[in-house]
Amino acid sequence: MSRWEDELAELARARGRALVGYAYVLCGDQRLAEDLVQDALVKVFARLRRGAADRPGVHALDEGRTSEAYVRRAILTLFLDEHRRRKRWSSARHLVATDDRVRGAASGATARADVAAALGRLTPRERACVVLRYLEDLTVPQVAEALGLAQGTVKRYLSDATATLRDVLRVDAEDGATVTGMTTGRRAGR
Repeated sequence: MSRWEDELAELARARGRALVGYAYVLCGDQRLAEDLVQDALVKVFARLRRGAADRPGVHALDEGRTSEAYVRRAILTLFLDEHRRRKRWSSARHLVATDDRVRGAASGATARADVAAALGRLTPRERACVVLRYLEDLTVPQVAEALGLAQGTVKRYLSDATATLRDVLRVDAEDGATVTGMTTGRRAGR
């Protein structure tokens, strides 16, 4: 083994727990602390290995610093870099168009069944207005003409239907699953 490999093995054996403790105080998570220490060791000793090849006979740690100080500084730098990266990502996450969650295979069929059941809770006129407006993509005047109703009546049916659908098909904020609920209030009797 070369000099840097011996030094790495000795540092990991003698000061590994102290380095993980230092990293733990920074991040507050045992696994993340262990990862920080491992990444810091790789970063420091990879540089030492390259430095020894670039300058034969001169060891990077011979300049007055101990390898532990280098590793501690690398731990701090890696921790701060990760914190900045997470902060930057959280400020831009809303711009990403994809959903972070992966839905199960049955979720599409379940959602369709929930929507079909919710549409069944509507009156025939409300349902006709919803289908023509949102599925056939007709405008309110076109829906009114197709059903022989006034535009205000169509708007009222759409408003009542939307309220019913919102009550029946509410999305659970935590996991994004559709939750079928019971309609309450004046709409419950229909």
